[in-house]
Amino acid sequence: MLSQLFARKSVDVQKDHGLKRVLGPVELTLFGIGAIIGTGIFVLTGTAAAGSPGHLGAGPAIIISFIVTAVACGFAALCYAEFAAMVPASGSAYTYAYSSFGELVAWIIGWDLILEYAVGNIAVAIGWSGYLNSVFHHFGIHLPAWLTVDPMTANQLAGMSAEVAGAANISMDQVELAQQAIANAPNIGFPIIFNLPAVFIVLFVTALLVYGIKESARVNAGLVVLKLGLIALFLWFGLKYIDYETNWHTFAPNGWKGIMTGSALIFFAYIGFDAVSTTAEEAKNPQRDLPIGMIASLIICTVLYIAVAAVLTGMVPLGVLNNEKPVAAALNAVGENNVATLISLGAVLSITSVLVVMQMAQTRIFYVMSRDGLLPKFLSHVDPRFGTPMICTVLTGVVVAIPAALIDIGAAAELTNIGTLFAFVLVAGGVLMLRKLEPNKKRGFRVPFAQLVCPACILICLYLMFSLPGLTWIRFFVWMAIGAVVYFCYGFHHSKLHQENRALPNEYDQ
Repeated sequence: MLSQLFARKSVDVQKDHGLKRVLGPVELTLFGIGAIIGTGIFVLTGTAAAGSPGHLGAGPAIIISFIVTAVACGFAALCYAEFAAMVPASGSAYTYAYSSFGELVAWIIGWDLILEYAVGNIAVAIGWSGYLNSVFHHFGIHLPAWLTVDPMTANQLAGMSAEVAGAANISMDQVELAQQAIANAPNIGFPIIFNLPAVFIVLFVTALLVYGIKESARVNAGLVVLKLGLIALFLWFGLKYIDYETNWHTFAPNGWKGIMTGSALIFFAYIGFDAVSTTAEEAKNPQRDLPIGMIASLIICTVLYIAVAAVLTGMVPLGVLNNEKPVAAALNAVGENNVATLISLGAVLSITSVLVVMQMAQTRIFYVMSRDGLLPKFLSHVDPRFGTPMICTVLTGVVVAIPAALIDIGAAAELTNIGTLFAFVLVAGGVLMLRKLEPNKKRGFRVPFAQLVCPACILICLYLMFSLPGLTWIRFFVWMAIGAVVYFCYGFHHSKLHQENRALPNEYDQ
């Protein structure tokens, strides 16, 4: 039993399994930018700066939070790049862990990645819904409140007084929306409240991903160009209204603890460069192009994040920012209503690219775990017409759409963050492990100063993990416990590696 739990897969290049190799370095970099820039800038920046019930806000010092997180992600990106060049196969950190730590750890990280990408997509869909409703309101279209908010948020805010809301930097508009949702919702013993636009966008993206990876890449490229234009537009107009003397009077209202809490929350804003590694079997030259795509997209996005955070917190008081559409809210607050509507409309389109990349990454994790026998075989079926894993793509869409209708963005973002940080810890440790186990293996890219970079990545990520709320840890452990049950009831008995090891015991390291 122990030999199977710690059996490692070969790091040799795997054979193709029917996926189309159509992605070059430009497409991969755009995939990274498409996944990174979106909900982080357009949604979570405001929450992390202003704070919310149970969360300390970083204030204008959110800029430092972005820098801290960028350093951690930069170290992690270097580790991912070495693995991606060495093990050019789908599966991202799951495949890397299988090669370095063995099957049990691979399962743990694979199950963790399901949490990262699926719950991450839930948070993105919720943010998309917020901006869509903002556009609708500008044009006089008002969906029923009970179709635009999740029941968690509605119940939390409905009974909140003006004084309590003000202390938590929550606008009364949000409180009134929650009250309307509960008062007007159809009742079948309990009020029916769910986020309909979030469900819609998840199902739309699912259909796109089923259709084809090249088509998805083209859509993503167009949306990336759009979102970069939106950021430039916001910076152009926002710079005119900066009042640092007033709005940065208390730069770090909650000190270092608030900054680190902000870092842990906005870690969600950087998720995406690692999703590039899940496309290894669809990249033309994965050893060269995957490191380029991950590192280039991370550098570009970090510069943009810091610029947006500096302008946003300098424009308006923090209380204006604590909602699901802080960029539009800031522009509305200074009277730029038309620009705010244009930004909201663009955000609706550009955040879609985050959903495309994140959901694609999720399906590839399901796909490769199924191919290894750890999940049911039907999940790795590649549709001969579209060249995509259609069944697991559709299943992923359903799994994401239902929670997107029912939970709040804060809970989704925190769960995504803890899953991602855990993945980064294992990838950094895996680089050091394989340096010892496979010292002579060809590496198309090597982490510079690995003995310093990898431990630094591990320590920073652990520190950020412990900056997350205790409830997030409880949810994380519950999820991992469920994963343990699934593995020992199914994956352990159906593992393809275990079957091959019995037939060819020398093909894999034990």
